[in-house]
Amino acid sequence: MAVSKLVNSLKGVSSLYVRKEFTGRVNPAIMHGHFWSPSYFAASCGGASLAVIKAYTEQQRRPT
Repeated sequence: MAVSKLVNSLKGVSSLYVRKEFTGRVNPAIMHGHFWSPSYFAASCGGASLAVIKAYTEQQRRPT
């Protein structure tokens, strides 16, 4: 599967879940029918082990 198709699928499914969970709090008028931006970022990990990638992502800042 191409990365772009995977990303579009993830965005579509997550949009449905968020809209369903937060019905009434998501303002469709300001979103023009779109929940996510059409862009995305994908990068390679250069052969790093899953443990290294997991440790890296867990150390990233989370929104407050």
